[in-house]
Amino acid sequence: MPVLPLSIAAPTSPCADGETVCDLTWDVTGNRRLAEWSDVIIGKPLAIIGLVLLGIVARWLLHRVVDRIARRAERGVLPERVESAVTARRKQRAATMAGVLKSIITFVVVAIVGTMVLSEVGVDIAPIIASAGIIGIALGFGAQSLVKDFLAGIFIFIEDQYGVGDVVDVGDASGTVEAVTLRMTRLRDIEGTVWYVPNGEIVRVGNKSQNWSRAVVDVRVGYDEDLARVQRILREVAHDLWEDDEYSHVVIEEPEVTGVELMEPDSVTIRVMVKTAPLEQWGVARALRQRIKARFDHEGIKVPFAQRVVWHREDRDRDAQQEKQRDGAARSGSTADEG
Repeated sequence: MPVLPLSIAAPTSPCADGETVCDLTWDVTGNRRLAEWSDVIIGKPLAIIGLVLLGIVARWLLHRVVDRIARRAERGVLPERVESAVTARRKQRAATMAGVLKSIITFVVVAIVGTMVLSEVGVDIAPIIASAGIIGIALGFGAQSLVKDFLAGIFIFIEDQYGVGDVVDVGDASGTVEAVTLRMTRLRDIEGTVWYVPNGEIVRVGNKSQNWSRAVVDVRVGYDEDLARVQRILREVAHDLWEDDEYSHVVIEEPEVTGVELMEPDSVTIRVMVKTAPLEQWGVARALRQRIKARFDHEGIKVPFAQRVVWHREDRDRDAQQEKQRDGAARSGSTADEG
């Protein structure tokens, strides 16, 4: 009776699914222990290095995108004659915005890569993710105002609503911006009072120094003045200011005399408007008023005074007494006629 050969079972691989280094070592050497240790010594470090390199590359690419956005934000929209006056501050705002975005990107990338590295070394990340979710919920309920301030601050930086040095009106407070953080904005008003405004409480912002400003000067003259002559003189004064080298770097466009804006009981108001570089509208308006005053004095144009009728108490009582006497005399005369 022939003897059948016994079948020898092939040794099973000690590698788990997806362990490429272990599978390769097992196929080459056939050594179980070497295959098991190869993944710990070579595979996991390579995976960790790959994740770190991936995070570095992702961070670098995102930072390049932020730098490109910042360079685009540095481009001005003002004419060349005034562009140099605001270039430095625009670059400062763009750099601030870029710094905040880069910090946020770095934090997110480090958190994601760190979690993936922990998972690679065998740490159960499910409790970490659950804890992060619980912390997020707790922050959502317990620090809603703080989260609101942070989100509002991020959008203030991204949209470049205002920056340090701008003059803004945020509703309850207005003044010059001294500091902007993700949580609050610090303003100093014209009286020197410092206001700390949480970003989440800012509903609207009026920026008086973004891109360009406008000086508005209202001039009051009497009804007996020749309005056509007054407007011609105002145009000449404004044109001289436009051509003055001292103001060539702050006046953007030639001033405009819009004409009669208001008719009051004692005067007619004519408006002059001058487009200026940011934060220069007040100085230009003061200089324009001074020149108008000097030219009006030279031309003999008078600014009217408010006219009012004032009644003294004694005069009013005397008039009332005289009125009573006249009424009494009239009644006496009518009685005599009837008799």
